[in-house]
This record gives sequence, structure tokens and C-alpha cells, in this order.
Amino acid sequence: MNVKVLIGILIPLLGTTLGAGVVFFMKQEMSSHLRKILTGFAAGVMVAASFWSLLEPSIEESAGLGKLSFLPAAIGFIAGISFLLVIDIVTPHVHMNNQSEGPERKGLSHNAKLFLAVTIHNIPEGMAAGVVFAGWLSGKASISITSALALSIGIAIQNFPEGGVVSAPLLANGMSKGKTFLYGFLSGVVEPIAAVITIVATALVVPVLPYLLAFAAGAMIYVVIEELIPEMAGGPHSNAGTIAFSCGFVLMMILDVALG
Repeated sequence: MNVKVLIGILIPLLGTTLGAGVVFFMKQEMSSHLRKILTGFAAGVMVAASFWSLLEPSIEESAGLGKLSFLPAAIGFIAGISFLLVIDIVTPHVHMNNQSEGPERKGLSHNAKLFLAVTIHNIPEGMAAGVVFAGWLSGKASISITSALALSIGIAIQNFPEGGVVSAPLLANGMSKGKTFLYGFLSGVVEPIAAVITIVATALVVPVLPYLLAFAAGAMIYVVIEELIPEMAGGPHSNAGTIAFSCGFVLMMILDVALG
């Protein structure tokens, strides 16, 4: 595999690992205010990445369809939303607010469900990194190596606070710091795996690139709406999550435009 691609798909895992490592410095459960700030920031980065790094290139790649150039992006986006929706329905997991979802499975602990939730929601980020690098490898003019790396860096940046947010409940539920860190790291391993699978799929069927770009965008937006926004807006009213969202969005936009 191309060295630049290998580095690129591993960068998001680094962000998750560093974020999970925050548990070693935590003495108590993360405050609600800090959780709002971190989840809001992560949501802003993901929304910006979904548009600037995924949907916009998807539409550009379909320019040959004329007035129907929106079609691959629309189909792919809806497919991505539907994919995560189905996974959420069939997989037992627990949201950040400790609300259980999916079918009940005997013998599956609360911490295991939390781990599954984090793992599920890391899949779109791995796909997003994989599809942009696949686009670069295919020689598509609308996707440069710098824009692909910008997306990976942006995902890693949002993975850092997200890694801390999702690891904190495991620690609060009595899991040791070492085991909590390991679970956080393992939840991020799915990202490079999803990236490699996406790269292989795109290489086999290059014409599906616009659809896969939008698919990854839809999956990421699903995570934002389903998980991050409720967390940043829950509890007593606060503008902290909204401000953090704006900062995350602007940072990702700057990364994509400046490096793209």
C-alpha cells in the first residue's frame, strides 16, 4: 500500500488513541459542561468534513451528468444514512446518555454495549478517510493528496475529544483506567479497517466513487444527528455546545480549503 495512504488512514486512529488516553488524567467523571463542548466541537468538524471533503467532491465528480449531477450525491447520502440506521437497529448498544438501543442480548454487559456504540460510530469516519484516498489514487483531479490528508487530520482532531467523551462512561462504570484506554483504542481500530475496505471497493469499481463519497457523508451526518447533537444540547440550556460546534466547523473548513 502507498505509504502516504497508510499514514493517512492511521492518523484518525492516533486521534482516538490520544483521546482515550485522557482517562489516565481523569480523577472523576467528566462534567456535563465539558461533554457538551467536546461533543459540539466533534459534531462541527464532522458536518464540515461531510460537505467540504465528501459531498462537494461527489457532485464535482458527477459534473458530466449535467443537471443531474446531484443524483449520485443524493443516492449515496441517503444510502449512508440508511446503512447506519440499520446497524443501529440490529446492534445492541448504549448511547452516551446511557439509553439502551437495539435488540437485547443476554450476557452482554453495559460496558460492552458502550464499546459497540463507539465502534459503530467510528465506521463512517474510517470510510470517509478511505474513500478520499481512493479518489486520489484513482487520479481524480478534484481530490488531491493534501485534501485527503486534511480530512484525516480533521477526523483525528475530532476523534481526540470524542475519544475522551466515550471513554469517560466506561471509567465511571468502574472499569480500570488501563482497560478503559484499551477499549477506547480498540474502538478506533475499526477506522483503518473500514478505510482499507473502502479503498479496495473503490479500486474494483471506480465509477462508484461519487456514491461512496456521499455514502460516507451520510453515515457521518447520521452519527452527528443521532449521537452528538443530543449530547451537546441535553440537560440545562447552554450555548457551549453551539459555540464549540461553530469552532469545529470553521476549523475543518479552513483545513480543507487551505490544504485542498
